Amino acid sequence: MSDRIDRAHMARALQLAARGRFHAAPNPHVGCVLVKDGVLIGEGFSQPAGGPHAEIEALRAAGDDARGATAYVTLEPCNHHGRTGPCSEALIDAGVARVVFALADPHPAAGGGAARLREAGIAVDSGLLEAEAKALVRGFWLRHRRGWGRVRAKLASSLDGRTAMASGESQWITGPAARADVQRLRAASGAIVCGIGTVLADDCSLTVREAEFAGSVGEAALNGRQPLRVVLDSELRTPPAARVLRGGDTLLLHREGLAADATTAVARTDGVTLAALPASPAGGLDLHAMLKLLAAREVNEILVESGPRLAGALLAAGLLDELIVYQAPCLLGSAGRPLVDLPLERMADKVPLALADQRRVGDDWRLTFTVTQDH
Repeated sequence: MSDRIDRAHMARALQLAARGRFHAAPNPHVGCVLVKDGVLIGEGFSQPAGGPHAEIEALRAAGDDARGATAYVTLEPCNHHGRTGPCSEALIDAGVARVVFALADPHPAAGGGAARLREAGIAVDSGLLEAEAKALVRGFWLRHRRGWGRVRAKLASSLDGRTAMASGESQWITGPAARADVQRLRAASGAIVCGIGTVLADDCSLTVREAEFAGSVGEAALNGRQPLRVVLDSELRTPPAARVLRGGDTLLLHREGLAADATTAVARTDGVTLAALPASPAGGLDLHAMLKLLAAREVNEILVESGPRLAGALLAAGLLDELIVYQAPCLLGSAGRPLVDLPLERMADKVPLALADQRRVGDDWRLTFTVTQDH
């Protein structure tokens, strides 16, 4: 089969994979296409964790026609028994003749599918549209390669780079279209992180507001799934009535050695978990330890919605992968609060950013910058 035809089928598999990005976590969202004699006979994408993988969905659609077919998969078929059986064995049992996958599975337990398929006499090709497939499951790939998922900070600013007035007033800098777009960022995240200052100032809920969330055609509904809310709260000052403690699960991170009686007010709240972190040498909690803790909870995508202090601390520590700025066509003036709290003194200390994406959202602009390099 020609490279052009292979690329077209893999491109379709990537489109299917994107449909699962709001529900597949902690598994990667994967797409699969089955083709026989030039005819598409089955396709599928990852279902919620514990449900069928993309290959199984496609095989079910194809039925007996799968024998002798070619499977195009965005991620190497898994080769282990988890909540479901190995996809490599399902492809072998179905009699598939050839498997083309884009990205090798970085999961140490799930990898090895390609070798198992070859042992069974199936032709295997890899690396087709690999960069596109890696971008699609970036957080999953990073978590298994470096020990924590993708970290993105979302900020809203005026044209002059201010995120709030000097008084702290910030609602609303951007318009309704930008705020609705943020709901998609939240829906695709495993955890949303903020600092106690944001909780006390805004009484934020940090939930996906389904009334504003609008998935693309074919995307699975949220079905009530909400990301984990994570609050960096060294002294556990979060009020028991705070909105961030309602409507989903919340992880409150406090400093090690905090007196037990300081935890009682919020520890009895349903859905709230407390965890201690060591202090950072720069002050506050150890952000690297936070990311390792979230990795242990299988969080792939981490969205930071905070004030300038936490965003600046992540930048200074080299822990931020992307900076997403919703920029509004307005000016808040020189007394307004800055985009990030990053006290730099020399031009040599500037933080370089690479513009990865720029698009208009309503009357505002969404600018996505890459901050760190691959680990």
